[in-house]
Amino acid sequence: MNRNKLMNYAGCFALTVALASLECALIGKSAFAQSSPSAGRKQADGKESGAKGIDEKDSDASAHSRQDSSADRLFSGIYSEFHETYRLGPADEVAIRVMGQPDYTLERVKVSPAGAVYHPLLGDVEVAGMTVPQLVERLTKDLSEYLINPRVSVALIDANSAKIGVLGDVMHPGVVVMNRPMNLLEAISASGGFNDSGSKSGVTVLRQSSDGRSQTMTVNVKRILEGKAKAEENITMRAGDTVIVHGNTKKKLAYIMSLTGFGNFLYFLSR
Repeated sequence: MNRNKLMNYAGCFALTVALASLECALIGKSAFAQSSPSAGRKQADGKESGAKGIDEKDSDASAHSRQDSSADRLFSGIYSEFHETYRLGPADEVAIRVMGQPDYTLERVKVSPAGAVYHPLLGDVEVAGMTVPQLVERLTKDLSEYLINPRVSVALIDANSAKIGVLGDVMHPGVVVMNRPMNLLEAISASGGFNDSGSKSGVTVLRQSSDGRSQTMTVNVKRILEGKAKAEENITMRAGDTVIVHGNTKKKLAYIMSLTGFGNFLYFLSR
């Protein structure tokens, strides 16, 4: 009898343990089901956050690419216009090429102090004061007396005339050739003057020294125009100087100096 009671107690205990285990399992499953949407949301949020991060990086890269492209167009346009309009002078170097005529092609020839270059077929050719397109036209005409339909090209290799740069809010930003002594106001005038957004009160002049250092000067051109400035405030320009006329935020000094190609532009001016 006692043995039967003991067996009944053992059976009840085993059943109780089994029911408790089943209840725990059901509770755990319910808790997991409730937590899964949250976990899914967190995972989705993580993916969205990652996607936003990628989008932001792509946006920054795209903006940087657009700035680089804008800078390329700016300086490419300046160089192109300079080479089209620059007038040759003593010590400049050019390449004269005649297609299919290696004997009459000069890969590098310097303009003499008298303003001429020597060509093996034409002799001394006066080039001082001519632009590259004008020289091409002149050589094509002269060579036509000796050759049939000559195809001539001229490249400006080295422009040794004193050059300064004028950038920012002026009518024609670019390179100004100093064929005479020139002050700041004259340099700005040579670039067409201030445009409507150009600030006259804080013009920056960057000057490169022989030891590689640069000096930054700020000039109130408005005072010069009003006749209130001292004579020395209208700075005498030097070869390699860069004038920056400020205006909207994209033409600030820091922006222009950050442009791709600006360092090469300064080197070009100082050559």
